[in-house]
Amino acid sequence: MTAQATGASIEPSDEPTSLFLRACHRLPTERTPVWLLRQAGRYLPQYRALRGRYSMLDLIRTPELAAQVTLLPVDAFQLDAAIIFADILPPLIGMGLELDFVPGDGPRIANPIRSTSAVDMLGVPPAAETLPGTLEAIRMVRAKLERRRIPVIGFAGAPFTLASYAIEGGTSRHFTRTKAFMLSEPAAWKRLLTKLVTVQADYLLAQADAGAGALQVFDSWAGRALNRQDYLRYVAPSNRALFAVVARAGVPVINFSLGVAPYLADAAGCGGDVVGLDWQLPLDEAWATVGLGRPVQGNLDPASLLAPWPELRHRIDEVLDRAGARPGHVFNVGHGLVPETPVDNVRRLVEHVAARTAT
Repeated sequence: MTAQATGASIEPSDEPTSLFLRACHRLPTERTPVWLLRQAGRYLPQYRALRGRYSMLDLIRTPELAAQVTLLPVDAFQLDAAIIFADILPPLIGMGLELDFVPGDGPRIANPIRSTSAVDMLGVPPAAETLPGTLEAIRMVRAKLERRRIPVIGFAGAPFTLASYAIEGGTSRHFTRTKAFMLSEPAAWKRLLTKLVTVQADYLLAQADAGAGALQVFDSWAGRALNRQDYLRYVAPSNRALFAVVARAGVPVINFSLGVAPYLADAAGCGGDVVGLDWQLPLDEAWATVGLGRPVQGNLDPASLLAPWPELRHRIDEVLDRAGARPGHVFNVGHGLVPETPVDNVRRLVEHVAARTAT
């Protein structure tokens, strides 16, 4: 696949050498770049061994360990970007919430938000004070990968997603507490999301300052919880505010919203330079919805990696066929790799994308 430059907005002297960053600017690439959501995760035996020795928060807070986990898949596969090993929830700790990751149960918050006064008690400290380990890990990974022209991606959760964890106290299937608070206390809801925008914008900008070559905002739950009307009323304003501030980072910003197929254009319209696509729509249809002049990332169903290789190869080819020769496509899965993912299928995926799209 040969990508042709169309209307690139940066000067040739400023063109990035990284395949991933070139695609984020809709510049020509000699092949389609690829990285994978949760590429440094539980499907890797080395990661599972580390988790047997350290807690999740220990791994995140210790720069050397976070950097080690970040580099595991980059050293194992021909990936074109590294995403810093972290989690979207630690910023809540600095705000005053007591977070832990319970083995077999996931994230738990001991003092979830249950009142408007709890919202008013939340702090908005800078990331340099509350998340120094992640920022240092970014510096370390960048130093390791810079000569290989592999950028580091920093990330953060979108306001609704963090608010839902803060109110529910953990993962939720129905978001009943979150929606009840949102609908019954709209003023406090707005204050909560405003505080989250402040914290997350500072965190993302600090990651760029530490050396992240791109940033991604994950809105994992708004599309699962809300219809279009409620999204536009209760979520979109805070997302627009967040993307407006983070645009100052001077690096590509990826807007990834899960489950928003019924209002994909609205979610993408909140901001960001690149739109991350889940697997709910065919890539060409989703790309047309967000605008063909905008780079996209995606969108293989991560469950496809559990299939036998012939079926997985067919699904990879379908994504690539739908992307076509238009510049600005980053191959990825439409959500995170699951723990059961065979390592060999990850290797085959990365190698096949490279071989199939090389000029």
